Amino acid sequence: SCYLAVLGIISDILHFLQCLLWSSLFDNRFEHPAGGYKKIFETCEELAEPLPSTVTGRIPSFLKGSLLRLGPGLFEVGEEPFYHLFDGQAIIHKFDFKNGQVTYFRKYLRTDAYVRAITEKRIVITEFGTCAYPDPCKNIFSRFFSYFKGVEVTDNCLVNVYPVGEDFYAVTETNYLTKVNPDTLETLKKVDMCNYVNINGVTAHPHIEKDGTVYNIGNCMGKGAALAYNIVKIPPTQKDKTDPIERSKVVVQFPSAERFKPSYVHSFGMTENYFVFVETPVKINLLKFLSSWSIRGSNYMDCFESNESQGTLFHIAKKDPGEYIDIKFKGAAIGLFHHINAYEDQGYIVFDLCAWKGFEFVYNYLWLANLRANWDEVKKAAMMAPQPEVRRYVIPLDIHKEEQGKNLISLPYTTATAVMHADGTIWLEPEVLFSGPRQAFEFPQINYKMIGGKNYTYAYALGLNHFIPDRICKLNVRTKETWVWQEPDSYPSEPLFVQNPEGVDEDDGVLLTIVAAPGSQRPAYLLILNAKDLSEVARAEVECDIPVTFHGMYKP
Repeated sequence: SCYLAVLGIISDILHFLQCLLWSSLFDNRFEHPAGGYKKIFETCEELAEPLPSTVTGRIPSFLKGSLLRLGPGLFEVGEEPFYHLFDGQAIIHKFDFKNGQVTYFRKYLRTDAYVRAITEKRIVITEFGTCAYPDPCKNIFSRFFSYFKGVEVTDNCLVNVYPVGEDFYAVTETNYLTKVNPDTLETLKKVDMCNYVNINGVTAHPHIEKDGTVYNIGNCMGKGAALAYNIVKIPPTQKDKTDPIERSKVVVQFPSAERFKPSYVHSFGMTENYFVFVETPVKINLLKFLSSWSIRGSNYMDCFESNESQGTLFHIAKKDPGEYIDIKFKGAAIGLFHHINAYEDQGYIVFDLCAWKGFEFVYNYLWLANLRANWDEVKKAAMMAPQPEVRRYVIPLDIHKEEQGKNLISLPYTTATAVMHADGTIWLEPEVLFSGPRQAFEFPQINYKMIGGKNYTYAYALGLNHFIPDRICKLNVRTKETWVWQEPDSYPSEPLFVQNPEGVDEDDGVLLTIVAAPGSQRPAYLLILNAKDLSEVARAEVECDIPVTFHGMYKP
């Protein structure tokens, strides 16, 4: 106990010194009193043909493909507004690289939610934070009975795009995927994952192995009508050219802490041999979802609640063959959207997260009215929100009952701890890798092809300043050194790493990000940064506004 006390004091001192350093890095951060960030939450029109760009700098010769990005593009239908950041109708963006030149193109996905909204000139399908009401032109009896047709789940796939076999799919977090043509951006077909596996929905953040195997996670109804979380495996391209999705299967199942209230799941971790699932106290009340939804006209946000007493549960499972490891790992309450990376080292699983301290749901602060407010109001609201931190947790794989009360982690390079309590629960305390006051290191990326699931050094991210995206960051997870790219009145998106084919180092490559610069003559551009030091390599400016984007991919 004395050892743990001394260790805790040393850890607190180090954390304090780190916070002073991180605070100094952001003392000179840009303020945004002019509110230029409001432009990234405005409706845009799709393009009839690709736009040329004005290139400054030199486009690296190894960039010969396309940058694909997803996000909301339609923020109102007629006079009916969407209310939440994740409600706007999906538009797919594409920057093409060819012979040192760059073109830009975008097109709305022809989802049911979009087509019906445009056709009927109103919001027809309920989105994350916006409720759809029955057609006002119908009589009262038709409207009454339409409430009892059940929940119509949205297919508005505005979050991410990734390959499955030889195909590409735009995705959200429901059971629907939208197959797209990555060259023309045409919508090809709607796919319901419920037709193939026991799943209620899947995340927009799968893990993809080098052979093309896709792993994803989503909640489901398990044995005895109890809730659970399934890891789904989609095999790579088949020799007989059949659709890999048709051969999807569940490989392992994680139990749920509550029978009718699954945790919100946005991503998960995967090492070479294990899956890591973090069950947070942010819950979806399924009974409320299934009953009051149709009667009261609720939206998805109405069905979230927090279990303030649960804390955070950490689950692991073997990957092949799939086997759940029934050991209770627990920690203080956090919110979680994005895993950064996970790996195995000397009998431990190390995993790094973009965490938010506490049990409150961060999406409560992402209403469009909040994000479009004047700068002073944006800051005031963010001061009440959970504090973001980059955290490292470590789980021991070799556990003995007699080791109660002592730190089970002996890795020399981390201060993360794992201590067994008398009831057999192992309490995890993290090492903080980054923490800045109201400065989030979010939408993380790594050199996934080289070090995904392996011990690594560098992570890249979009920097959120009181929830406003205004910088690109790089973090050395070993030394905690940071780099920042930032310009006045400029609002970038998640940086995607593209490796230099001739490079050997983990950070030999470039970062691709779309930047909105509302005050400029050409108000948006693709920015290419050197991944080593975040210096500018080139930019390709276009004469149109580009709204906020969430995630995407580089297609060689």
